[in-house]
Amino acid sequence: MSDTREKMDKAIEALKHNFTKVRTGRANATILSDITVDYYGVATPITQVAAVKTPEAHMLMIEPWDKALLNAIVKAISSSDLGITPNSDGSVVRLPFPAPTEERRRELVKECREMAEQARVAVRNVRRDANNKLERDEELSEDDVRREQAKIQKLTDEYVAKVEEVLKAKEAEVMEI
Repeated sequence: MSDTREKMDKAIEALKHNFTKVRTGRANATILSDITVDYYGVATPITQVAAVKTPEAHMLMIEPWDKALLNAIVKAISSSDLGITPNSDGSVVRLPFPAPTEERRRELVKECREMAEQARVAVRNVRRDANNKLERDEELSEDDVRREQAKIQKLTDEYVAKVEEVLKAKEAEVMEI
């Protein structure tokens, strides 16, 4: 049971991590975590070579510790799929986050729902694996197997409800103007 719970927790954490990458119009430094720059021959995340600050709700400011990386950071952000045009003034890079249109917010909600469905599928796959493991266990009687399967189903329902809670919170954040 603890192994099953741990795997379901990982599915929820993966969902939350995926939700941090959804652009809501608010500046969030975690969207830069997957963008890398060439730092002396090593692909390094921007967050490890620069200070990322949020001076206002709709702006990110990236201040590289090594000023020689400024152009590389601008190029990496421009070539990424963020859809944001970086502005450089020679010492810092500014990323303006425009508020998404109503249509774009609806698209983002659809994306969030798809991510939530993937998380629900992951939770159900963990349930299936646990049930298969129980059925193969020859030390348990049929009644014990059914009891354990009922516990696993209850746990699955609990985690599917958690997915719904996380989704509702993200939908509210995306649809907020």
